[in-house]
Amino acid sequence: MKTRSVESRDSLSCYRSSLRPAMSGIFTAPFLSLLLGLGPQPWSARRWTPGYLIYVSVLMTLDEAEHLKDRFAHARQAVVALFPGRKRPGTTYQGYVEARGRLRRCHQRAIQRQLRERHQWAAGPYWQRDGWVAFAVDGTRVELPRTAANEKAFGCAGRDKTGPQLQLTSLYHLGTGLPWAWQIGAGTESEQVHLCHLARRLPVGSLLVADAGFTSFDLLRSLWQRRVHFLVRMGSNRTLLTGLANIEAQIRGELVWLWPKKKQSKYPPLQLRLVRIEPANRTPMYLATSVLDEQALTDRQVGQFYRMRWGQEVFHRSFKRTLAQHTMRSDSPAEAKRELEWALIGYLVLGLWSVSALRAAGHDPLRWSVGESLRVVRAAMRRGGRFGRGTLGRCLRQAVKDRYVRTGPKAARNWPHKKNDRPPGLPKMRTATEHEKRRAIKTYERLKAT
Repeated sequence: MKTRSVESRDSLSCYRSSLRPAMSGIFTAPFLSLLLGLGPQPWSARRWTPGYLIYVSVLMTLDEAEHLKDRFAHARQAVVALFPGRKRPGTTYQGYVEARGRLRRCHQRAIQRQLRERHQWAAGPYWQRDGWVAFAVDGTRVELPRTAANEKAFGCAGRDKTGPQLQLTSLYHLGTGLPWAWQIGAGTESEQVHLCHLARRLPVGSLLVADAGFTSFDLLRSLWQRRVHFLVRMGSNRTLLTGLANIEAQIRGELVWLWPKKKQSKYPPLQLRLVRIEPANRTPMYLATSVLDEQALTDRQVGQFYRMRWGQEVFHRSFKRTLAQHTMRSDSPAEAKRELEWALIGYLVLGLWSVSALRAAGHDPLRWSVGESLRVVRAAMRRGGRFGRGTLGRCLRQAVKDRYVRTGPKAARNWPHKKNDRPPGLPKMRTATEHEKRRAIKTYERLKAT
């Protein structure tokens, strides 16, 4: 009896030190029960349940193997070790792919809602930065295998000697440094069109930070209608009006209007506040925001949030290079999109574990090191999902970036850059004509009458 007691304590200790409670903290039992009831497919008599599919898909993303079948074998082995005595999932990669295809759009939406809820909970006091719930938006492309099916489905993204690609546009939470939502499409699709769909995921009253590629009048107007504030960089492809009558309010600072001629007969001008930023030894830039009150969003905050937008570029690099997701490995278009979708979910799950651990240790979540977290989880997967001494949170508390001070330039030496895009220029400025002033007044009066 004494030996059995020791064995039971050892098994309980292994369970508490494994990936299983970390997974169940995000994908809770009530949530998995909810997934069982969604969709037309019965899950009770199948070896692949939604829980098994989620666990294996996430661990496949975090595995370091080169081929998908090897990643599947390692992830399945870890999941079997996490659930001893239970009915095991299928053994073949083809069966796993077929089972994953049974997850419908309703399942994907439920998984993303659950991740957003856990994301906000894990953020805690870092949900806001400097009084704002702030997000950044940007896009990147992911390479695909050059199969006939992928080329037919996604085409070429426009540059010479490129194969099929997927366009990934993501919302990046500036408080935690984690993706909030994303949109996946063919490499030829527009980032602005993707943002129109993603705008529904932005909380009311939040602040969206974007570069000069997101300055469309229709896009900014739709954000304003959704009561989402924005901060965008204005480039030479936009013309801003000055001297237009300020009909609604008088504010301090430089006031401008975005009102393309093709939109003047249908919509009122978009009223913006213009802020000039002068980086050291660099060309000045102009940032426009829908927040007209300088006390609600000061010039200092404008510069700070736009600098924090660079974190999304770091996220893209970590996802594509550190996590080795720069090229998908699936040959079919449907599986390629599913692979990218689950890769983003796996990255987010790893980030949620790390953010929670850093918060418990009193660290800023933005100090998270993706590479160090991967080493911790991959070592646990090799031990059947168990950690050596301590729990996942205790191990991830050390997964922080080094605080070294750079002493030399960051520019690469003799690096053959594939592209060398010019930075956005300065926006064009002109004074509104008398005709435009009268048209603006009539437009406002017509809107108030309706």
